[in-house]
Amino acid sequence: MTHELKKIIRAYEKAAALGVKSVLATVVALDGSSYRRPGVRMLLLENGTMVGAVSGGCVEKEVFRQAESVFKSGIPKMMTYDGRYRLGCEGILYVLLEPMDVSTEALKAFHQVLKARETFNIESFYQKGHAENKKFGSQYIIGDSIFPFRSDTKLDSNLDAFKQKMNPCFRLVIIGAEHDAVQLCSFAAMTGWEVTMVVHPKEEKTIEDFPGATTLIADEGETMNLVFDDTTALMLMTHSYVKDLKYLIALKEEKPSYFGLLGPARRREKLFDELLEVDSDINPNFLEQINGPAGLDIGAETPQEIALAILSEIIAVVNEKEVNSLKEKQGKIHA
Repeated sequence: MTHELKKIIRAYEKAAALGVKSVLATVVALDGSSYRRPGVRMLLLENGTMVGAVSGGCVEKEVFRQAESVFKSGIPKMMTYDGRYRLGCEGILYVLLEPMDVSTEALKAFHQVLKARETFNIESFYQKGHAENKKFGSQYIIGDSIFPFRSDTKLDSNLDAFKQKMNPCFRLVIIGAEHDAVQLCSFAAMTGWEVTMVVHPKEEKTIEDFPGATTLIADEGETMNLVFDDTTALMLMTHSYVKDLKYLIALKEEKPSYFGLLGPARRREKLFDELLEVDSDINPNFLEQINGPAGLDIGAETPQEIALAILSEIIAVVNEKEVNSLKEKQGKIHA
C-alpha cells in the first residue's frame, strides 16, 4: 500500500500548491468482508477530484458526500458504510475522514524514507460509529520522529488505534531493452511498482524509451551497484545469450525476492552449465532460485501477455502462493 500513499502525497502536494483543500479517507476497521482491507486510503479534493479508492468503486461517492462537512468545518469525522444490503461484500467499513495539512518537514521526511527504501509506521486514532472529533486523525512515524497529517493538532492516543507497517515500494529490476522489456516495465509501473531498467551501454537507450521506469542504468554487468532485498524482484531478458551469461556471473551472489530468466528450458540449462564452468563454486541455491522460463503457464504469446504472465508469477512467488509456473512444465513452452 506504500505506492498508493506515495501517489496520494504527491497529489496532495500539487493541490496544496494550488490552494485546493484535501481530505484523506482511511479505512481503519472492517466488520465482515470487503473489497479492500483496512489501511487502504484515498484523497478527496475540494474541486471534486478523487485520487485512489477505498473499495471497488461502489463506496467512493458516499465517502465524498460525507467528506463535504470536513471540507467546511475542518474537523475530522468517522463514517460507516454498511455493504450488507447494498453490496455483495457483506461487510461494514469504518472510514476516517480528516483534513490534510502536512508540514514541509513531514513531507521531506516522507520522501526521504521512500528514497532510502526503509520501513515506517502509520497510526490512525478514531472511534467506531458516526462521530466528529478534533483529536481523530493519522500520523506517520519514521524512526523516533512523529509527523501528523494535520500539523495543527495533537491526536488522542487513548482512542481506538489502527496501526500499519509500511514497507518500501516493491521494485522490479529489468535487465534488457527489447520490446517485451518495455511492455513489462509499463505493466509493472501500472501496478505501482518502482521499475529500474538495466541496459547494455551499446543499446544507447534513455529512460524515455521505457514508460513508467523510475531509473535507468547503463551497465554491462560490472558496476550496477544494486541492492536486492525482499521487496526487489529481478528479471533477466536481454535476448542475448552472451549478455545473459555475463549478467548472471555479476549477479551470482544476489538473492532477490524473485529472479526470472526469459527463454526456454534448454537455453537455461546451457547457461547454467557454462556458468558452472566459469565458476564451479557457485552456490546451488543461486541457480535453484531462478525461475526460467519465467512466467505462469497461461498460453501467453504477445509481449503484453508475456508481461502479464511474468508479473503474475512474481506476485505469486513473493506471496508464496502455489501456481503452475512454466519452470515446472515438461516439454516446449508452446504447443
